[in-house]
Amino acid sequence: MSITILGVNHKTAPITLREKLAFPNEIIDKALYSLYQHPLVDGCVILSTCNRTEIYLSYEHKTDYLRLKQSVENWLGQFHQIDITLYQNAIYWYEGITAIEHLMSVASGVDSMILGEPQILGQVKQAYCYAQKNNCLSVELEKLFQNIFHVAKIVRTETNIGANTASVAYAACMVARQLFTDAKQINVMLVGAGETIELISRYLKPHGFNHVIVANRTREKALKLASIIDAEIISLPDIANRLKDVDIVISSTASPLPIIGKGMVERTMQARDNLRMLFIDLAVPRDVEEEISKLDNIYLYTIDDLQKTVASNLEQRAIAAKEAQYIIQEQAELFNDWLKSRHAVDFVKQYRSNAENIKRELESKAMNAIKQGANVDEVFAEFSYKLTNKLIHAPTQTLLHAATHDCDDCFKVLSKGLGLKEQ
Repeated sequence: MSITILGVNHKTAPITLREKLAFPNEIIDKALYSLYQHPLVDGCVILSTCNRTEIYLSYEHKTDYLRLKQSVENWLGQFHQIDITLYQNAIYWYEGITAIEHLMSVASGVDSMILGEPQILGQVKQAYCYAQKNNCLSVELEKLFQNIFHVAKIVRTETNIGANTASVAYAACMVARQLFTDAKQINVMLVGAGETIELISRYLKPHGFNHVIVANRTREKALKLASIIDAEIISLPDIANRLKDVDIVISSTASPLPIIGKGMVERTMQARDNLRMLFIDLAVPRDVEEEISKLDNIYLYTIDDLQKTVASNLEQRAIAAKEAQYIIQEQAELFNDWLKSRHAVDFVKQYRSNAENIKRELESKAMNAIKQGANVDEVFAEFSYKLTNKLIHAPTQTLLHAATHDCDDCFKVLSKGLGLKEQ
């Protein structure tokens, strides 16, 4: 049994290609069922995220590898109704221990666009659950994924790969949480409704802030964002009147001019009895006038402030990733050894079955001889003699063949396996 991976990711393919090869949740069951019907596929799991699509496969015989590659690529093209030959340069294949190491790196966040990001492990677990629900897991894939979850936990526990902020959006949320520890008492205003603000809203949601207001130029674009965090929607002109109601403002728009000025904030602080406020301005050009930082109890962070934090933390994560790689290599080798041992299982079963058949055949002859009046001692002696000869015949012939054909390595392995000492 062997393990292999087909994939494209953010390193090999632009988003225009990745989206063509993606498997949204609503079609993943259909895709798994279709792929599992493939005669060479013994088990399959499909992972599809915004940054990668990877298909994990187990198959019976290594000699089938080239046929499997060609066939699964054809299936991928047919399923998505594209000419897969146009995307050959973006597709990668990993086989054997390289595939095992890769999947462990993916689940541990070592292969992520943002090094060490934690979301990927949940996405890998979801992919595993889809395959499990559709009965697409082979024994080997089941064992591999359980092993992978264990390795990811070790990496998170024994290294600092996930200890420090590694995205501007996440850094913004951490600054907010550090300054205001009791989220349930805090109100937040998000200015804009683009990708950055949407990502921030997803980070904010688990913290349970008291109330969130989304201010945007158009209501339609803000509706999706508001649904994520059950937020109130206002227009940009309403910011001046509602600013006094919030403690944190996170802004990221495409406005060419500042939306929030010093005068607006001064009036807001008077209305708030000078209670502290945090402004996080992620826009370029800036949404918030720099002069507000001179006001008492005002904390202003720009995208440059947060990127310095992210850059420093990414350096620390890179060091942790090297430590993680040692863990992954060690664990991959252990799993690969187990996988190799699986190849011997059928031969061991066959060997034991042959021995059992020989024993039964000779036992039957011996019992018949005793029933016909033969001397029990003589029957037992003959049974022992023939059983020994039949059991040692194949190993003896193999030893002689190895010796006469100058196969020293084979001879040593056979000798050790038979418990023989070197003369």
